[in-house]
Amino acid sequence: MDVTQSGGDTVDAWKLFPKKRSDAKPAGSSKTAEEVDSAPRSSKKSGSDPYRYKMDYPCIGTCLIINNKNFHSSTGMSARNGTDEDAAAAKKTFSKLGYKVNVNNDQTVAEMKQLLSSASKEDHSKSASFVCVLLSHGDEGVIYGTDGFEKLEELTKYFKGDRCVSWEELDDGIEADSVDVQTSERIPVEADFLYAYSTAPGYYAWRNVTNGSWFMQALCEMLMRFRGELELMQIMTRVNRKVALHFESSSNLPGFNGKKQIPCIVSMLTKDFYFADFHP
Repeated sequence: MDVTQSGGDTVDAWKLFPKKRSDAKPAGSSKTAEEVDSAPRSSKKSGSDPYRYKMDYPCIGTCLIINNKNFHSSTGMSARNGTDEDAAAAKKTFSKLGYKVNVNNDQTVAEMKQLLSSASKEDHSKSASFVCVLLSHGDEGVIYGTDGFEKLEELTKYFKGDRCVSWEELDDGIEADSVDVQTSERIPVEADFLYAYSTAPGYYAWRNVTNGSWFMQALCEMLMRFRGELELMQIMTRVNRKVALHFESSSNLPGFNGKKQIPCIVSMLTKDFYFADFHP
């Protein structure tokens, strides 16, 4: 059990954006690139699994951490004590996974948007994925900067398929006719995202002032424990289990004692993601 304070409308979340590989059809072919890649005659050449994200890149990617602890009085939001522990744990964990970590503290809405916009414009062609960890107050569908709130969709839009050009590429050896749309297949702009939220919509997220939030404690522990063994969604299921079974609130506030929490994992991934596959 954990002695905690209520995170109230806290949002601790991380988002993974694996590299997109388009399922384009070779010119004059009725098969998609994935079908061609999985055919027996080409399997020796590529050696790839069509249901597994490729990790044959020079680096696994960048991890952007936005850690908001102190808020302007006009927001009515209290300081998020314990969030620095979450930021430190996230930095340590994703660094060990091979990511280049960039930590930014107490960001306004405009500064958050600028960080994400700048990150989306970087050259990600040599990276397998991009991770963003958002530690802040929030509510359903919104997250707070130090001076106010913004819709989450306004922050994630910078990495959608129609905005982040370097995040999409064709499989090697596949030619797509950009004029004749009948010879190519498009990837939905929402595909290849994974969102992991600290709690289900409408519920409290709990944070320990000494050890950090339940969710981030569990996430970092499970990523380290199972990184070389399990696929990402299996790891996230274990994060859910850890939070659900091993934590319970202890509070003197009426109605806040003995409470539980369950994270919310939203996946638009189209393949399996294995950290163990990364070999720089």
